[in-house]
Amino acid sequence: TTAVNASRNLYFSLTISASNHHCSLCARSGTGEIKKTSLGICNKMDDDSSSILYDLIKERNSIESPPALVSLQNLYDALQIVADSLEAKCKNLEEEKIDLRQQARLASSLDNKGNLSKIEVKLRDKIQLLQDQLNEKLEKEVEAAANYVRATNELSKLKDKAIANSAEIDRLREENKRSENNVAAMSSRLKMAEHTASIAEKHYVAFKDEMATLQKENIDLKAENTQLVNRLVSEKEKMMAQFNTMNEMNEKLQKEISLLRSMAKVDREKLNNHNDGDNNITNSGDKRIKGGRMWGSGGVIVPSTPKHVLKAHTNEITSVRYDPDCTNLVATASSDSTVKIWDTGSGKVRATLRGSSGQPMLGVDFCSDMVIGCSSDKTCRVWKSKTERMVHQLAGHASKVTCCRFLPGAKEVLTGSADRSFRVWDIDRTTYKHTLTFRHGSSSTCIDTSSDSLTAVSGHLDGGLRFWDLRSGDRMAEITDLHENGVTSVMCSPTDGTKLLTNGRDSILKIVDIRMCDSIQSFSDNEFRTTFNWSAST
Repeated sequence: TTAVNASRNLYFSLTISASNHHCSLCARSGTGEIKKTSLGICNKMDDDSSSILYDLIKERNSIESPPALVSLQNLYDALQIVADSLEAKCKNLEEEKIDLRQQARLASSLDNKGNLSKIEVKLRDKIQLLQDQLNEKLEKEVEAAANYVRATNELSKLKDKAIANSAEIDRLREENKRSENNVAAMSSRLKMAEHTASIAEKHYVAFKDEMATLQKENIDLKAENTQLVNRLVSEKEKMMAQFNTMNEMNEKLQKEISLLRSMAKVDREKLNNHNDGDNNITNSGDKRIKGGRMWGSGGVIVPSTPKHVLKAHTNEITSVRYDPDCTNLVATASSDSTVKIWDTGSGKVRATLRGSSGQPMLGVDFCSDMVIGCSSDKTCRVWKSKTERMVHQLAGHASKVTCCRFLPGAKEVLTGSADRSFRVWDIDRTTYKHTLTFRHGSSSTCIDTSSDSLTAVSGHLDGGLRFWDLRSGDRMAEITDLHENGVTSVMCSPTDGTKLLTNGRDSILKIVDIRMCDSIQSFSDNEFRTTFNWSAST
């Protein structure tokens, strides 16, 4: 009995001798090596035992051997039987060939004697036929041997393939097992996720209902808040109207009181002057210029003749600014690209500061030793008046810079430009820094800051005023169409933070009440004309 072990590529052959009751097992590997092992003497070996042993080996082979290997083994056995039969036939033909050669020698000897016969011819033909048959048998045997070799090689390849397939099957089984475990884990996670999603959906529904309730409450609160705001606004408007009415009445009464006091004072002065015969000194001890005119209740004397007349610049002067520190200095800016500082006591120039050649200086301001001047070259320069040295050149506007102001402390500069923007610059460091930008819809021509230094007011070519919060950059209020053809200057009152003075191209001066956002008094004269965008009033 022959069996094949596919796992080790071995062929097993079990031989049972019935005569001496001896069993032996013969193993042949794929390389042709043969190992024989005696299994010992079988004292009792009958047909039933042989049949059982054969069936067991056959069953084991059917389990351990792949179907393809079994079919190859069957093919090998059939080829072996064919080879054995062909070998036996070759031996018979070889013997027959020897006999025929002997007969041929005998016939040849007879031929030499000249006794050729028909039998000799038949023998020669038969020999030739046998020789052809032998050659054909040999060719078939060679072909069978080649087929055997090919079958052996194919069998070896199939064995290797079967081993690889077996390993791949084992790997796939392990992978399938891991996949099944992963599927089980994913199924468990999916169930947990579905459970979590169900809980979340319940929470969402509850949250949605709560949101709907809150929205409804919010709508009700908004409506109530709107009503309260409207009521508060209406009450505030009423209070403001009453307050404004009271202020107006108070101002009128104060004006009347001041007028009465002034008239009483003038009457007393006239009476005293008449009695004393002195036209230059009053009872109060105040000095008065002979021939001078008194204005207002404070006794301000308006000059009637100039103290100094100076040829200050080669071109028109575009801006004049007095020193806020009361040091008898005044700064002028001109179209000749220069800024000059003057001493009002002597009429002499203290400093000359120069800008870009050919670019008019459009605005000026100074505080202590610091001077700024804005120009049509889109920049604003910062100088030290004592050294006449420029310390900063503020660049960033897209068009000419039309106005500039120092903020309190001279650490920040506010500039306005024809590019419809205002900018705040920090100049306290070696390198300046742009901090805020205000955007608007019309080019600005002038700007000033309030006494509290928290608000800036700007005049524009559209004839309106705009109020700005210097801390946030937001627009606080706006007065439209205050002047026709544009506002040329704006100046906040240094004593009353609620009023400011404006000048316009319509040749009218207006005092504006910031609280009312409207003008409360206007001044005009047929001989007064405002002809330039930089014309100013103070």
